[in-house]
Amino acid sequence: MTFVQLEYIIAVDTWRHFATAAEHCFVSQPTLSMQIQKAEKELGVKIFDRSKQPVIPTEMGRELIEQARKIMAEKKRMDEMVNAKKGILSGELRMGIIPTLAPYLLPLFVQQFTKKYPLVKLIINEMMTDQIISRLREGKIDMGILVTPLQENGIKEYPLFYEEMMAYVSKHHAAYKKTYVLPQDIRPDKLWLLEEGHCFRDQIMNLCELQKASKNANNFEYEAGSIETLRRMVELNDGITILPELATMDMGTRQQNLIRHFKKPAPMREVSMVVHRDFVKKRLIDILQKEIISAIPEKIRKNKQQNVVPIGDR
Repeated sequence: MTFVQLEYIIAVDTWRHFATAAEHCFVSQPTLSMQIQKAEKELGVKIFDRSKQPVIPTEMGRELIEQARKIMAEKKRMDEMVNAKKGILSGELRMGIIPTLAPYLLPLFVQQFTKKYPLVKLIINEMMTDQIISRLREGKIDMGILVTPLQENGIKEYPLFYEEMMAYVSKHHAAYKKTYVLPQDIRPDKLWLLEEGHCFRDQIMNLCELQKASKNANNFEYEAGSIETLRRMVELNDGITILPELATMDMGTRQQNLIRHFKKPAPMREVSMVVHRDFVKKRLIDILQKEIISAIPEKIRKNKQQNVVPIGDR
């Protein structure tokens, strides 16, 4: 059996579709199918049940695929060792990042990283936290950048930085006249929130100790899809929202005047790089981690691991 056959078998298991797997392996579907059939003939077992849609592994196939993933992971580690010895940093790094981080964090490091390491291809997609975890386990991405702690089995977390959570208030809100705010100052009926699925929404709910029942009195309910929408809703309407520190770094004076800090110790959110326990490309990920940390504003780099607001039950 060849490494190419193992690669094709893993691809079909990952995408559960022969044509899609072939596309990701940059070969024709007949070529991929033929190689897998040769492997099955050599082993004397069927690896995939082709009668099902999507395609699924047979019972024996699952065990063989697990072993194939281990073999290919070790091969990639060997390739990394050779390249490291030659002083070469190259390859492809597939990353998932949550939407409440992407527009503020990516511009800080992507251009500099790609300029510094031209042989490394970064493939970045915005995803919700659950999607990142799922794709890490499936091997569809190499790493994720999201908010932790997650307490997910098999997922390793490497904290990058801590960013302060701040109140953003309209001039008509009572908190606008205060120097510092307390979580209890925030009325649920005046709070603009992100839609369900965002971990930052969960943190705001935990920080403000909101109960779903408290929204029942509202005659208008709106949930935003982005932090930028929350900012605009506060600026153009009455109300208050919570922003992560990175989202405030590009604000002008007029917008800075709408920021109110929480009384110390300020609530923080922990931003981490996450990988699956069987991850490869360690050297690439280690270098990316250093580049991200060095690109973070100094004030945020100095934030301490204290008063981290939990994401919620996962």
